[in-house]
Amino acid sequence: MTGVETSADVLREVAEIRRELVQAVTAGRVDFARLHANHRDSAQNLIHYLALRRHDLRALQGRLTKLGLSSLGRSESHVLANVDAVLGTLHKLHGKTDEFKRQGLDFGSATGLLDAHLIRLLGRKNSPRDVRIMVTMPTEAASDGALVEDLVRNGMDCIRINCAHDNPQIWAAIIANLRRAEQKLGRSCKVSMDLAGPKLRTTNIPPGPAVVKIKPQRDDWGRVVAPARLSLCGESSADPANAHSILSVSDQQLDALNAGDTLAFVDCRGSRRQLAVVEKNAQGWCVESLQSAYISPDTLFTHLRNGETLGEFSARDIPCREGFLLLHKGDQLLVSPDPDCQEGLVVGCSLPGVLAQVKAGEDIWFDDGKIGGIVEAVANGNLEVRICHAAEKGSKLRNDKGINFPSSQLDLGALTEKDIADLEFVVRYADIVSLSFANNVSDVRTLCQLLRNHGREDLSVVLKIETVSGFKNLVPMLLEAMTLPSCGVMIARGDLAIEAGFERLAELQEEILWLCEAAHVPVIWATQVLDSLARFGAPTRAEVSDAALAQRADCVMLNKGPYIASAVKTLDSILRRMGDHEFKKQSRLRRLSIARDFFAD
Repeated sequence: MTGVETSADVLREVAEIRRELVQAVTAGRVDFARLHANHRDSAQNLIHYLALRRHDLRALQGRLTKLGLSSLGRSESHVLANVDAVLGTLHKLHGKTDEFKRQGLDFGSATGLLDAHLIRLLGRKNSPRDVRIMVTMPTEAASDGALVEDLVRNGMDCIRINCAHDNPQIWAAIIANLRRAEQKLGRSCKVSMDLAGPKLRTTNIPPGPAVVKIKPQRDDWGRVVAPARLSLCGESSADPANAHSILSVSDQQLDALNAGDTLAFVDCRGSRRQLAVVEKNAQGWCVESLQSAYISPDTLFTHLRNGETLGEFSARDIPCREGFLLLHKGDQLLVSPDPDCQEGLVVGCSLPGVLAQVKAGEDIWFDDGKIGGIVEAVANGNLEVRICHAAEKGSKLRNDKGINFPSSQLDLGALTEKDIADLEFVVRYADIVSLSFANNVSDVRTLCQLLRNHGREDLSVVLKIETVSGFKNLVPMLLEAMTLPSCGVMIARGDLAIEAGFERLAELQEEILWLCEAAHVPVIWATQVLDSLARFGAPTRAEVSDAALAQRADCVMLNKGPYIASAVKTLDSILRRMGDHEFKKQSRLRRLSIARDFFAD
């Protein structure tokens, strides 16, 4: 076969592809008139992209490359214009004039649309980098204005408040600190609020014992280099939040203490111990010990001064430690809707009605995939689970940890009663509302209508894709969100990895990035970015590589941690450097099942 004959075959194939693209838009599958004017051109390009990806085009890409033409591998944002450019060149190779009217967005127009949508969602750039940075706010941000100011100074473009935690008073204080930081630094920062959604969490794990453990700091040879320290405070100044470092005693006993006194006691293990009264501090008195000790409400302290006994007393209001279940491979765990069930290893579920929808043989995962098992049987409303995945020495399962049923068909609406109540605050204070566990068009339509009812149709909507159902329904959900002026997508990689399987996560997040680029919809890359740096002060090599890959998204989200300000500064540096090296990647155009399903009758 000659080169001319080969190019003729390619011309016919590309011409047929173009015909299918145009027909896909005019076929009536999408009511473009319903969409907001901001999104109509973008929605047409999305349909063009889906029509293109119905086919396995890898062989065609190879033939186009041999002819020195575009392989269509970077056509997401301007599909029809790219096809038209290739087709026009093929016509010239054969001495023909174009037999079609050029249509669709060119590259410049497509880039302009994405930039406009990104500005509507996340505001104008505060720095030379294109990728924005979003940070999940800790509770401390309500009282620590300096923390919020440091985050803004280090490059934060958007704060994220998760309505699953804290309360409206704390949310309002966080936002107030942000506004002060914006004014002081002359920078803008958006407010995004996540509706909690129907997150399944563990419940009913009994608390642990009421005990405080103290231990001194030792060097590598076991020698004490710093004593264990506690503060004794009176009843009137007790702080429950610091109860594991502060012991509450009666005001009368506190007043009786002097520096140099000794508190002798027998701890919970029967070991004789002493606390030395050292000095007054903000709470009351600082006491020290050179030995480890366990103190409970039953611990009796003998107050000594120069060998003379002055009295005896006990500590008050020692809180219970957080309870947990230690699970090993092979353990039998009962997941029960009954809060009073106490049959062996048992845990409850925050939405107990869901358990009735789970079947034997289906998977269950806890705590972001740290613990996993198989539902062996369903009896009396309880799930009998055999643990198949846990650490070698056992894994601790605590209350308020996530539960996932990746192989179960659960009927869960994305909006709960709590979400609808929280929306009253969100529409007053936020710039963005994120829909957690967006699974189908109905979820998105409900939220859009609620925003219209509140008169906040201008509020940007972000769809959090964290389930397989959400991924499969991404296109129709996007088209529904496009009825509002501004929308975006968050790849919630934590839950999505558990739901789809860790081995499929990379593939799914790539497909989401492609589809959203075709729709000119900004993407937020979320979950565990630089997590070790934010929590412990030092990143792993894998986390740095992961952060660099996030350059392909439009925004990167960091979770909270003691070193979050440092994490923002590091991420800012990584994104700036990567932005100088690359922008997206060329794709091989195999068939996408999500495109095939969209056009299925």
